[in-house]
Amino acid sequence: MRIDGTSAIVTGGGSGLGAATARHLAARGAKVTILDHDGDKAEAVAAEIGGRAAPCDVTDEARVERAVAAAADAHGTPRIVVNCAGIANAARIVNRKGETGLATFRRVIEVNLIGSYAVAAHTIRLMQEADPLDDERGVVINTSSAAYQDGQVGQSAYAASKGAIASMCLPLARELAKPGIRVCAIAPGLFHTPMMEALPEETVQKITADVQFPQRLGNPHEFAALAAHIVENRYLNGEVIRIDGATRLPPR
Repeated sequence: MRIDGTSAIVTGGGSGLGAATARHLAARGAKVTILDHDGDKAEAVAAEIGGRAAPCDVTDEARVERAVAAAADAHGTPRIVVNCAGIANAARIVNRKGETGLATFRRVIEVNLIGSYAVAAHTIRLMQEADPLDDERGVVINTSSAAYQDGQVGQSAYAASKGAIASMCLPLARELAKPGIRVCAIAPGLFHTPMMEALPEETVQKITADVQFPQRLGNPHEFAALAAHIVENRYLNGEVIRIDGATRLPPR
């Protein structure tokens, strides 16, 4: 799928991996619509890249449908979707007070998994009705995490949500083979994002000690470059790709 001149949606595009992806795709000529629950951040990045912002809570299907429709009205049928919206709330299944983590679990699943599914579904509905471009109709990229394979203590909700993202990749690719829509997932390791920036330097050093090479946090641009490669490489389909400097997360 060519990037130049193509309509793209990036969720969570107001910051972090999503913002880097929105910038990279726009620099390659894509017409980008940013979906983010933080309208101000979405507007700021959209203004920077000459794109469009659609403030949206991805857990609200009606708002997702309207945002996708607005993207289509502004830039034409979206052919590229990169779902980066997500949260990493941590909670033990039962804490020291004897309280369960069910509320956290439900919220994380709702945002990370169901939110990605909703955006993909409403975009795919438009993609499959559009004429093919270079014999394919679109590309959907969801964001999993290295935690789906080596989740840490307190990450059961996050790991479960990202594991589900990884697990639905192949069945969706198979389901959408006939209309010519590819589906992949990226499983990033430890990246330099606002979540990491909030941690003390000592904590960051301990985290990066488990990264093999290069021994540093990932640069969001590296995630964005992988997303762009998936879009352009027509033989990448149904695949979950880790990008993590060969790190394996320890239990804690």
